Amino acid sequence: MKRTVVYIFFPLIMAGLLSCSSDRGGQTLTGLDVLTKEGCTLLKGKNVGIVTNHTAYNRQGDHLSDVIHGMEDVTLTAIFAPEHGFRGTAEAGEYITGEMDSKTGARIYSIYGSTRKPTPEMLQDVDVLVFDIQDVGARFYTYISTMGNVMEAGAENGIPVIILDRPNPLGGWVEGPLLDMQWKSFVGMYPIPIRHGLTVGELALMIKGEGWIHEAESLDLKVITMKNWHPKMFWQETGLTWIDPSPNIGGMNPATLYPGLCLLEATNVSEGRGTDHAFEWIGADFIHGEELAQVLRVLNIKGLALEPVSFIPIDLPGKATNPKFKNVEIEGISLKVTDPEVFESVTFGVILLNTLNKLYPDDFEISRPEWANRLWGQESLYQAMTGDLSIENLMMGVRQDVEDFLPLKEKYSLYR
Repeated sequence: MKRTVVYIFFPLIMAGLLSCSSDRGGQTLTGLDVLTKEGCTLLKGKNVGIVTNHTAYNRQGDHLSDVIHGMEDVTLTAIFAPEHGFRGTAEAGEYITGEMDSKTGARIYSIYGSTRKPTPEMLQDVDVLVFDIQDVGARFYTYISTMGNVMEAGAENGIPVIILDRPNPLGGWVEGPLLDMQWKSFVGMYPIPIRHGLTVGELALMIKGEGWIHEAESLDLKVITMKNWHPKMFWQETGLTWIDPSPNIGGMNPATLYPGLCLLEATNVSEGRGTDHAFEWIGADFIHGEELAQVLRVLNIKGLALEPVSFIPIDLPGKATNPKFKNVEIEGISLKVTDPEVFESVTFGVILLNTLNKLYPDDFEISRPEWANRLWGQESLYQAMTGDLSIENLMMGVRQDVEDFLPLKEKYSLYR
């Protein structure tokens, strides 16, 4: 199968930046590290609302909330929490309620629940919004949807938004189909590929620049860029401490596999939830682990090692409630990325689904077609699994989508 992962360096653009170093020597400094070291005059004398969670630490081990709270002549008035909550302990999809932060005295508002965008009432005592959340680099990871909603709230209420940039742990490689906007949802709000290759700062500039939010032209947006990072770096090269961004992304291995394995959510195959190896183990009661492993090995998938495995999904508080095949021993495969530079996560997801479909035609199914369309961003994957579209034509469309996206990615690239 022709390679569909694309990497490209792009020139640095200066508009809307507070810091803009692209040095490749030394340790990677996140936007929060730069803010901690250099300060930010835009926050002086302001009431600050932060959009953040448990991932927003600097190299000194200080959380964004403590950094802002400790600044002279700056008042932290509100904390806005995304999916999984301020502390990152809630399950995927679980609604979060508000509370008070005992350390800073700031009110915590959930913007994952019945309200997914800060309301004017929530923003009454906010002069500027600061966003700092570690993303995974996949279109359907909801933190970037939250970011867009926060930007829209800023535009509608005349409140500036500052994005503290962080690495895309999957680097600058691009993979997967563009979102067809008829399938727009909270797991896909923008016409970008599944593996988009952007940092949150770059994506924020794209969202504003392309007018993907209401009143985008009126938004006062700034990005505090990183230092010593470039798009061909993977997380382990940054020297930064990995913090699981959500309960079921337990390290770089599942994070790298996630853009492809998340597609299993729309099927009757377990993606490993209910174990400590979500998005690393997959299985079902109709799969024969050794058989599946042998078939996939023949395909010689670059950068991936796999072994047969058996496991019993169970309820895991804070990670999985009522997972697929709960309390049933099932067979499948365990997956380990051995070379992230050549491993194509989205392509592997398609290969896996196609293999399951052919090996187990009477058992495997896309059990949630609408969810499949939302995750994939188009109807084409479901059509390929039901025989209405060939895999070759499916992947031809994906390659074209990637090529179409690259000029837009170039336009908003901040690092080289």
